[in-house]
Amino acid sequence: MRCENPVMNQILDAYKPIWSLKHAISLMGWDFETYMPGGGTEERGVADSQLSMLHKDLLLNKDFIGLVESAKKQGSLDDLERGVVRVLDREITKQIKIPKELTEAESLVRIRGNMAWREARTKSDFKLYEPHLKEMIEIKKQIIAKRGYEKHPYDALLDTFEEQLTVNDLDKIFGELTPRIQKLVKKLVDSNSPFCKENKLVKSKYDITKVDELNRDILTLLQYDMKRFRMDVSTHPFTETMGLNDIRITTRYEGTDFKKSIFSTIHEAGHALYNLQCDQSLSFTPIEGGSSLGLHESQSRFWENIVCRSLPFVQLIGPLIRKQVNFANQTTNDELYLYFNNVKADFIRVDADEVTYNLHIAIRYEIEKKIFGDELGVSEIPEFWNDRMEQLLGVRPTTDSQGMLQDTHWSSGLFGYFPTYTLGNLVSAIIASKMRKDVENYEEDIKRGNFNPIRKWLKLKIHQYGSAYAPKVLLDRSLNEGYNPDYFVNYLETKYLGS
Repeated sequence: MRCENPVMNQILDAYKPIWSLKHAISLMGWDFETYMPGGGTEERGVADSQLSMLHKDLLLNKDFIGLVESAKKQGSLDDLERGVVRVLDREITKQIKIPKELTEAESLVRIRGNMAWREARTKSDFKLYEPHLKEMIEIKKQIIAKRGYEKHPYDALLDTFEEQLTVNDLDKIFGELTPRIQKLVKKLVDSNSPFCKENKLVKSKYDITKVDELNRDILTLLQYDMKRFRMDVSTHPFTETMGLNDIRITTRYEGTDFKKSIFSTIHEAGHALYNLQCDQSLSFTPIEGGSSLGLHESQSRFWENIVCRSLPFVQLIGPLIRKQVNFANQTTNDELYLYFNNVKADFIRVDADEVTYNLHIAIRYEIEKKIFGDELGVSEIPEFWNDRMEQLLGVRPTTDSQGMLQDTHWSSGLFGYFPTYTLGNLVSAIIASKMRKDVENYEEDIKRGNFNPIRKWLKLKIHQYGSAYAPKVLLDRSLNEGYNPDYFVNYLETKYLGS
């Protein structure tokens, strides 16, 4: 990206070392989750914290800040240039308030806490992780105090992942969404819906090598460029972006219920596509990649749920499934469709169906809001979690690993992240509704494996801009909508109730 404005070019040149550090930190993060031996934890923690502080030093260099301040006064910037200034100004404003000692402490606690969480989850023992979680929460409270907030302390963390998102926004969303979802689930159960019936494919053991081949066949079908993209394996699937031409995802293989692995793969591939289709001119700039976590989740959930769980997609990959999964070779497409769309209230968020999924997020949102509103202590989290899961989903965890130890996010300090999953679900349904009007042969294209029209639409409306626009602005500009739950609820009711 080169600009006619000389100040902007100075900013972009000065940003290259900052970008390079982010690239290195991302690479180390991917390695930590995939191949790093456990014995390297302490050394990695030191390296990560030192690089984070160096990144902070470069970002807060007075000359760099001066360039950004000068650009803010320019009246002739185009949209991309304004996006660069907005993103940098937000980051500088946040970082300048946080002392280096706090940045270093957070990084060290994140690495140590993640390893403690892994052990605690394996042993299903919250006590092993509790002191690390308490330490991370205390650090986050200090960060909130430094950053400041207008109404609720939690707003400062929400804004980190979704620009201008507030507790007020989410109270309205969940206040409307949660009871409507509970009502839908009750209708499905009471009507003895075929979507709720147990499927024999769930418990059958699969050959991990074969399902790995299946996932790679599906990625080829979805036209992923393996020169810019790769897939590995981790406990908790994730996407790591080094740059626009080096994007890595992971998936998981548990040996039973092969759809989980397919969904994980397509979910993370949806994240990757957002970055892969960002305009290449934005490479090495502050606005390469997605606008927000909510927008990112809209892409992963669109592909995982709207596309992958659809009947046309099942019809497309049915032959691939029967080729690689021997116990499925006598299964019809209709049976596979019901298997992909089985609705069952269960403990684990990442395994949740698209109907009950947002109830899992509602629980986490309530807990985080209470933690940072000083309404819930760390030791009280497991019981509160189990109580709310029983109230919203009708099931009660019997072990810590079924309950609050199931997610990695808190061990990594990602408070304020979970609500973006629900935002992503809402936006994915908006995208699907708008896309069906614009893409003439939408369902037939999926059935034939022609994903070019879908990819082009997503690039035109969302991907190409990177993070040049704030998420609420991009939604209004490209979709003429906000975080409206109606599209999502209508999508579910049409699909599962036929209404």
